[in-house]
Amino acid sequence: MSKTADVRLPDPSRWKALAFIALAQLMVVLDATIVNIALPHAQTDLGITDANKQWVITAYALAFGGLLLFGGRIADLWGRKRTFVVGLIGFALASALGGAAQNQGMLFGSRALQGVFGALLAPAALSLLAVMFTDAKERAKAFGIYGAIAGGGGAVGLILGGLLTQTLNWRWTFFVNVPFAVIAAAGAYFVIREPAGSRNRSSLDIPGVVLSALGLVSLVYGFTRAESSGWSDPVTIGTFVASVVLLSAFVLTESKVRSPLLPLRVVMDRNRGGVYLSLGLAIIAMFGLFLFLTYYLQVVKGYSPIKTGFAFLPMIAGMITGSTQIGARLMTRVPARKLMGPGFLTAAVGMLLLTQLQIDSSYAAVILPGQLLLGLGMGTAFMPAMSLATHGIEPRDAGVASAMVNTSQQVGGAIGTALLNTIAASAATAYATSHAALGATDPEQLKLQAMVHGFTGAIWWAVGILVVASAIAVTFINAGRPSMTTTSGGTGSGSADGVEDEVRIPVVAH
Repeated sequence: MSKTADVRLPDPSRWKALAFIALAQLMVVLDATIVNIALPHAQTDLGITDANKQWVITAYALAFGGLLLFGGRIADLWGRKRTFVVGLIGFALASALGGAAQNQGMLFGSRALQGVFGALLAPAALSLLAVMFTDAKERAKAFGIYGAIAGGGGAVGLILGGLLTQTLNWRWTFFVNVPFAVIAAAGAYFVIREPAGSRNRSSLDIPGVVLSALGLVSLVYGFTRAESSGWSDPVTIGTFVASVVLLSAFVLTESKVRSPLLPLRVVMDRNRGGVYLSLGLAIIAMFGLFLFLTYYLQVVKGYSPIKTGFAFLPMIAGMITGSTQIGARLMTRVPARKLMGPGFLTAAVGMLLLTQLQIDSSYAAVILPGQLLLGLGMGTAFMPAMSLATHGIEPRDAGVASAMVNTSQQVGGAIGTALLNTIAASAATAYATSHAALGATDPEQLKLQAMVHGFTGAIWWAVGILVVASAIAVTFINAGRPSMTTTSGGTGSGSADGVEDEVRIPVVAH
């Protein structure tokens, strides 16, 4: 594409590029859960203590969540294609290091490195889609595929983690990323052609980088610490206070500096703000459930890792159907709030079914319909959310707007796992104590009953969180039906232009 090319001319290689972008996104999303099933085996093999095992998950979440905004801005400054390829190569090397780990320090370090390179490639992937697909209907299809992967990748990770752990060994949950990353990097290098003139040439906001990274790391660490040490622990409280102070200082800095890391115009837009908030809440509900269902199926039902993974298939099927058949087909016809609001409510109904779990619950009667509704609702809502988050954004801000989507997902996932797990543990302890006092005769049965009681108690919270996400989507998001063409000026907070208008961005030099 020449330097004077107009983004209105569709890139002939855009669909091939989507295949490699989707592959990279799948790798990043499934990496958040693939290690969960392998963790008990890795713990035994490397002699990781119970107190330290959480760092296999936390090291990844902290690095990824803390550096996403930085990664998004690097993509805007340095070029999305280059950032994407470097992120993939780094991710492959970090994964190989994790697979070859000889001790816990090496494993934790490799997970942190995976998070660092994931923070580079994830926003670059989404912003590449935002600038490559400019036609409304094509954009809907592209984001439908991307949304299905972003939503269903976690469940795919559970299946793949079970298969690899049981048939090979836990190290392959790391090694499997290497071919993914190499294929995606090679494909991206030869196929992707980033539209000319879409980079942001301004200087990097170093104070913003430091404050946002430390603030987000403090927030994520606060929730993971609360899970292991309790909410009243002085370090937990101190970490939350630090995150509030750091993130407040970050917002203040961004309003003052000339070239902010996160231009406040990106998040103050009513539609995008509604997307980030509702998406983050939905992820909180969903990631907590992944954990509970995995434990319920393996510990209570006695499923093998492979069988547990396959038990999540209905959720993936629901997500793919919701994203590609409902969301993508309706996105160019109805406003986003009319997909996101009902989508999150449908997911809440699915979650409501799962509050009925008992020790002897039938998979077909409770878990299967619950997962299908949850997947269908999430898929329908995710797809317009992903697209609207980068819709109407100026090309120079595409990377950081994409990073905000990933940040709401990563921070939401970390908060969801910690918050709902803490609620479940408290409810289980209270149940076990009260029933032991009543003279329960079978301690093993009581332990399982308490566990399931804890899960269902936390799932009720997840239902409430999804209802709130639905209300936010309906209230905040006011982008109307696609009917007109927007320019790079973006959508104003009170705009009525479409969710999927044909976004025609004239390329100008920045």
